[in-house]
Amino acid sequence: MTRTTAPTRSRPRRRIFADLTPLRTSHDYRRLWVGGTISWIGQAMTTLAISLQVYDITGSSFSVGLVGLFSLVPLVVFGLYGGAIADTVDRRTLGLYSSLGAAGLSVALAAAALLDYHRVWFLYAVVALQAVCGALTGPARSAMIPRLLPAEQLPAANALNSVTMTSGATVGPMLGGLIVGWWGYQAAYLIDVVTFTAALYAMWRLPSMKPDRAEGTRGRASVVDGLRFLGTRPNIRMTFFSDMAAMVLAQPKAVFPAVAVLWFDGDAKTVGLLVSAIAAGALLGGLVSGWQGRVRRHGLAILISVAAWGLAIAVFGLTRNLWLGLLFLALAGWADTVSMVFRSTMMQAATPDEMRGRLQGVFIVVVAGGPRLGDFFAGTVADLTSPTVAVTGGGLACVAVLGLLALRWRGFARYDARSPQA
Repeated sequence: MTRTTAPTRSRPRRRIFADLTPLRTSHDYRRLWVGGTISWIGQAMTTLAISLQVYDITGSSFSVGLVGLFSLVPLVVFGLYGGAIADTVDRRTLGLYSSLGAAGLSVALAAAALLDYHRVWFLYAVVALQAVCGALTGPARSAMIPRLLPAEQLPAANALNSVTMTSGATVGPMLGGLIVGWWGYQAAYLIDVVTFTAALYAMWRLPSMKPDRAEGTRGRASVVDGLRFLGTRPNIRMTFFSDMAAMVLAQPKAVFPAVAVLWFDGDAKTVGLLVSAIAAGALLGGLVSGWQGRVRRHGLAILISVAAWGLAIAVFGLTRNLWLGLLFLALAGWADTVSMVFRSTMMQAATPDEMRGRLQGVFIVVVAGGPRLGDFFAGTVADLTSPTVAVTGGGLACVAVLGLLALRWRGFARYDARSPQA
C-alpha cells in the first residue's frame, strides 16, 4: 500500500509547488543556481549599504537617488555590448571574470570602509563598475541555461531564477540593514565578498560554454546584427513590448509615498509595506510555479499574466483599505513572475544559441529601463492630475495597449512551446 499511495500524495505538490527537476537533473545548473542565490543576497546587502553610506556622508536624498542613475546608465549601455561579447567568447570565462571583477569591487568597498575613506565619488564609481560587471555576467549566465537543461525544463528553471531574484530583493536589504546597524558598512561589504565565492565556484566548475556560431561566421558578434535579428522575430519582440506596456504604463512605485499618506493615512513604514507586497507576491509566484511546466501556449500565458498585472494595479488604485490594497499588489507581483518565467523561456527556446547573449542584453535594457521610465511616467501623471489617475489609469492603459499589440501580432497568442518560432 505504501508504494501505491506515495505517488498519489506527491502529485499535488508537483502541481502546486516549484518544480525542482532542474536542480535534481543537472549538477552544473544546481551549483549555478545555489551560487547565484547566495551571491544575489550579498549584492542586495551591498546595494542597501551603499545607499545608507551615501546618505550618511551627504544627508541628501538626491545624492542617494543618484546611486540608481550611476548604475542604470552603464547597465543599459553595456547590457547590449555584454550580450554581443557573450555571443563571441566562452560564456563560462566571461561569467567567471566578470564575477571576479564584482567581487573585487566589494573588496574595495570593504577596504575603504575599514580605512575610514568616505568619499561619495568613490561609491558612485564603484556602483557604475558594478553595473558594468552585472551587464557582462547577466547575458552570459542566461545564455548558459539552455545549454545545461533540456527545453522542457526551461520554465521550471526560470521560475527558480525568479525565486533567486525575489529572495535577494526581500532578504538582502533586511540583512543589510541589520548588519550595518550592528557592525558597520565594512561588515556588510566583507560578507558580500564571502558570498561571491559561491558564484565563483559555480562558474569555475562549469564546462566550456563557447557559443554555437553558424558555419562560416567569424569575428566578434555584432550588436547591430542582434537588433536586426530581433526585427525579424515578432514573437520575441512581443515579449519585450508586453513587458514595456506593464512596466512603463502601470508601474506605481513612484506614487507610493503619496498614496501612503493620502489614501491610507500612513508613513514611511506604509511605503515599505506597499513595496514589500509586490516582492512577496513575486516570491510566492516563484515558489508556487509547478503548473507552469505543463503550459504550452506561452504567448497566451504572457498576455493573460500582463493583463492580470494591469488589472490588479488598476484595482489597487481604487481601494482605500490598506490590507486590500496589499492583496492586489501581491497579486500583481505574482502575475509579474508568471510573465517573466514565460518571457524568459520563450526567448531562450526560440532564439538560436549564437544570438542568445545579444537578446539577453536587450532583455536587461528593457528590464532595467522600463521601471525607471514607469516611475517617471507615474510621477508626472500624478503631479498633473492625481495619484488615482496615475495608478488606475496606468493599469487600464497597460491592458488597452496590450490588447492592441495582441491584435497587431495575432500569432503571439498561438505560440506553442512544442515548436518554438521566434
